[in-house]
Amino acid sequence: MKNFRWWPLGIISLISLAFGCQTTMAGQFTLESSQMQAGGRMALEQVFDNFGCTGKNISPELHWSGVPEGTKSLALTVYDPDAPTGSGWWHWIIFNIAPRTTGLPANAGDVDAHLAPAGSVQGRTDYGSTGYGGPCPPPGDKPHRYIFTLFALDVARLDLDANASAAMVGYNLNAHAIGKASMTVLFGREK
Repeated sequence: MKNFRWWPLGIISLISLAFGCQTTMAGQFTLESSQMQAGGRMALEQVFDNFGCTGKNISPELHWSGVPEGTKSLALTVYDPDAPTGSGWWHWIIFNIAPRTTGLPANAGDVDAHLAPAGSVQGRTDYGSTGYGGPCPPPGDKPHRYIFTLFALDVARLDLDANASAAMVGYNLNAHAIGKASMTVLFGREK
């Protein structure tokens, strides 16, 4: 008799789970690029143009869909967890993006080009400057992973400026995230 009382609750939980999965899949939060493929190699166009690297340092085109309901702003980060620093390397931080925005054009990471969405803030990277800083791993390292993460936030804006550290921005992003979409691309240099 004891097990019988739990049976309806178990069925209800399974039904809720099944419908919840369908809802999640139908409105899946995704991040993509016409210039990069998840798991693929980043093009020389996106590679840094200093420290021995000879790329063009142009941020890739990015687009997304399935932004979670209740999103009040968006933010994007690009992070290399394989950098030999002990703490990784932040390549791009842009936040306070309007929630109806559906993408960033190529070169939006160039602050002087004014291609980023109005009202957005491009934060300081580990290169010490604002805007996009492409990959430039040490020669001979295995290919590094560059993780592009789009955050859906429950606040209309982060009360931070372009000089905020990546750690401070990251803390605020994680504190206010209601959804995340990401893609990882690779880049390495031969000796």
